[in-house]
Amino acid sequence: MTLKPVWIYLENGVFLEAKSFGFEGTKTGEIVFNTSMSGYQEILSDPSYAGQFIVFTMPEIGIVGTNDNDMESRTIHASGMFVRSLNLTPSNFRSQAGLSDFLKQHQSMGICDIDTRYLTKMIRDGGPRMMIASTEVSDVEVLKEMLRKSPRIEEVNYIEKVSTSESYRHTHGAWNAETQSYNASPKRLGKKILAVDLGIKRNILNELCEVGLDVEVVPHDFNGDEVIARYKKGEIHGLFLSNGPGDPLILKSEAQEVKKLIEAKVPIFAICLGHQLLSIAHGYPTYKLKFGQHGGNHPVKNMANHVVEITTQNHNYNVPDSICKIAKITHVNLFDNTIEGLEYNDSPIFSVQHHPEASSGPQESRYIFQEFANRL
Repeated sequence: MTLKPVWIYLENGVFLEAKSFGFEGTKTGEIVFNTSMSGYQEILSDPSYAGQFIVFTMPEIGIVGTNDNDMESRTIHASGMFVRSLNLTPSNFRSQAGLSDFLKQHQSMGICDIDTRYLTKMIRDGGPRMMIASTEVSDVEVLKEMLRKSPRIEEVNYIEKVSTSESYRHTHGAWNAETQSYNASPKRLGKKILAVDLGIKRNILNELCEVGLDVEVVPHDFNGDEVIARYKKGEIHGLFLSNGPGDPLILKSEAQEVKKLIEAKVPIFAICLGHQLLSIAHGYPTYKLKFGQHGGNHPVKNMANHVVEITTQNHNYNVPDSICKIAKITHVNLFDNTIEGLEYNDSPIFSVQHHPEASSGPQESRYIFQEFANRL
């Protein structure tokens, strides 16, 4: 396979040339880095990465290929990926397609033969920034102007692009390594929840079903009054707010609907973007971290039992420390001491910033799904 050149321009003025192995064309996005050692397919297909280029710090990528069962959503939402060394020949019995073909199928860019350590250090020191990559345009001035005219990630409502347009029922549970399939008929508790799709990962839905919940997935533009009416009638027992992409402060209408649920004391559990949306709905705006937290090896301390859990993370935004006025901090990130979990005072609402479903990553926080089921 002959790799074509690709030219990259970042808003800080850095201009680079590398090799392209995925979708050919021109894309813009925000560049971030991910420290996971495995699971590149799950990361790429996580809707939370919409509008972003992912720099993988793991130098060897492509070894296990790709397969349909490891998709976290219907397609790749990330603009593209940076890898140091690309493996074009998969070595895994589950592989159905190589990484290059996978990226081309889902129209996402692949960029290799580039110093990912340099890119990671640049993001770590200066923060995520907008960039443009092109296999068509090599002139730095033209790329610079194209990037200048493109919308910034905080100006785009990516939720409208990644959320489901219609409600549906999710029915299968977690992945079973012995049967090489997802558990088809998990136990049922007789409790139903609505899962608001802000860019939800399939393995979050799998874990909710695995603990026995009946899960109905609804679009991002749900009606709070209708949810409250269903809750009062006993048709549903609670609500889940999912992960998702972009700046949470852009979700003004969703925050208003969530506020209605808070006032009605509907039981809520939220992860990542949903965690941030709860903070905003309570009147505590989120802020952007210096370079975000993306990876499958982040230590988080459980403040109730003082156990350290290794977690999967994927976010650029966080809730403010001032929220402790209305909520108890349940989890803390040991890398930077940011808030990782909250339980709201006098309210059946709790949330976490990290991903207890992992996929890929450690499953030490998986118990949180059972905790949600137990509270309903």
